[in-house]
Amino acid sequence: MDSPQEKRCEILANYVIETGATVRKASSEYGVSKSTVHKDLTYKLKFVNPTLYRKVKNILEINKAERHLRGGEATRKKYLNSKNKH
Repeated sequence: MDSPQEKRCEILANYVIETGATVRKASSEYGVSKSTVHKDLTYKLKFVNPTLYRKVKNILEINKAERHLRGGEATRKKYLNSKNKH
């Protein structure tokens, strides 16, 4: 029988696979902490559903590789917004 934590792992994994969401986005979508999402997807899922784990791992690696780009874009938008207000 699946425990609630195992079901949560699979639900989070399916969400990340379908949307390509980041850990932060998944945590806000499901109302759990980033730490919980990260631990569920990078550790617990490996034992619950190895097939889903491999798929999620690839997406999380892509997100990690792109995070500096998302951060740079956020800074650029912040700068442009503050410049337009003056």
